[in-house]
Amino acid sequence: MMRSLCATIVATLTLVLPPLSQDVRAVDRQVIDGIAAVVNGEVITFSEVRGLTQPRERLLRQQYTGAELEKQLKIIRAEALQDLIDRQLIVQSFKKEQLSLPDYFVEQRVNDIIRENFGGDRNTFIKTLQAQNFSLSEFKKNEFEKIIVSAMRGKNVKPNTTVSPAKIEAYYRTHRAEFTSKEEVKLRMIMIPSRALEGNSASQKAMAEEILGKLASGADFARMAQMYSEDSTRDLGGDWGWIERKTLAPELEKVAFGLPTKKTSNIVELGGNYYILRIDERRGGATKSLSEVRADVEKKLVQEEAQRLQENWLAGLRQKATIRKF
Repeated sequence: MMRSLCATIVATLTLVLPPLSQDVRAVDRQVIDGIAAVVNGEVITFSEVRGLTQPRERLLRQQYTGAELEKQLKIIRAEALQDLIDRQLIVQSFKKEQLSLPDYFVEQRVNDIIRENFGGDRNTFIKTLQAQNFSLSEFKKNEFEKIIVSAMRGKNVKPNTTVSPAKIEAYYRTHRAEFTSKEEVKLRMIMIPSRALEGNSASQKAMAEEILGKLASGADFARMAQMYSEDSTRDLGGDWGWIERKTLAPELEKVAFGLPTKKTSNIVELGGNYYILRIDERRGGATKSLSEVRADVEKKLVQEEAQRLQENWLAGLRQKATIRKF
């Protein structure tokens, strides 16, 4: 079993750790401690939770204030506490199975971190730990648990690495939007207000019909817009530029995206105004073929299966445990 677990660790452990931040303010270290949770008699403290959330908390404090900040802090602290609870359950499972881990695994891990993130300078590494109010023994314990978690996941979560063609095809059929590029049209539009309150609705509609007739006879759309349109794009010849769906009112969107390129619409009456639309160009809206996306779909489905199996495994550990949150 020892040899098997070591092999699992080697196969699943990724030795990547972002550099530890040296910009740690004293206020971040002044954490009022207490019990955040108890997992089968093992205590998780608030300082452990804060130690996990500190980098994200600093970012949130730059982005939010007041009630929204408190809401975001509550979310990430709850997530961090759950992560620590799950880690404790995995470590306890490791011990319950009477597995063991050679000390040199942790030492190698620490040496790799010093080499990759501190240029091999152990003194700088130690000073950084001290600046973050960490002792070397605490850091080693944390890395020891990370190695265990990685190894236990590799041992207990083993998704299939291949997916049947039928599942790939089913996913493709039901998620075609994921593989379809955003549809856009280059729109010009003339807007004529009805002026119904002034009793001019009939004359305004007659004007719109006259404009439509001129366009049908070859008049330049941009010129007609500059002369008659009363929306904000009048000086631009009615040019709305490239627009995507959900930009216009549904009635106008249906006409715009249904028009062939270089064609002009009939008069669209909406909200007391009269509109004439023209599509100069269109792009997007193409769907990649299954053969183009098959590899991506298979990778996604394998990842989803691994996530599902991991959650089922953790759910089983939680169900058997006595967990109290405070």
